[in-house]
Amino acid sequence: MQITRQQILAIMPMARNAVDRYLPYLNTHMNECGITTRERICHFLATIAVESSELRAVEENLNYSADGLRKTFPKYFKTMAIARSYERHPQQIANRVYANRYGNGNEASGDGWRYRGRGLIQYTFRDNYKEYAKWCGYDVEKQPELLAQPKGAVRSACHYFQSRGCNELSDGGSTDEVFRAIRKKVNGGTNGLAAVKLYYQRAKQAIRN
Repeated sequence: MQITRQQILAIMPMARNAVDRYLPYLNTHMNECGITTRERICHFLATIAVESSELRAVEENLNYSADGLRKTFPKYFKTMAIARSYERHPQQIANRVYANRYGNGNEASGDGWRYRGRGLIQYTFRDNYKEYAKWCGYDVEKQPELLAQPKGAVRSACHYFQSRGCNELSDGGSTDEVFRAIRKKVNGGTNGLAAVKLYYQRAKQAIRN
């Protein structure tokens, strides 16, 4: 099944200036990764709509205020004084919150910023970049910026969706349990759940066959 420009824009109207960059890769790599049925396509497109702000963001925005840091990353910014020392410094924020996890080095290593979220599904952490590099054949561990380019942004998202079992979850239809399970695989929790459901309904209306 091939998706069209008109279908993408019916689902993600704010993607008008980005859709032509991504559409050829979407059709190629969704097929490559088994995202080929109506249910799988609808769940996938709903997911990337949320994760990429309708194809407009392929690199994680970490430009937080002090209040934002306290609300989003309370574990790492336990006092307002610490938060204020990091606010509006995306590189330093990434290095702090992503340090010493999933293959990343300590805060001074710079791995948090180097392996920050990229792609239409935000690939994050060195271990995930390394895993994707083995699958795709491109050394994105050494060149992480490749995941912010159209082909890498799309292909990595398709691979993530497939490799985390989201295709099989999508086959379960549109129950609340299915939506929650896919969000947990992609986001680690249920953040964005309501938006995903909205995009999914748009996708079901736009994709009839």
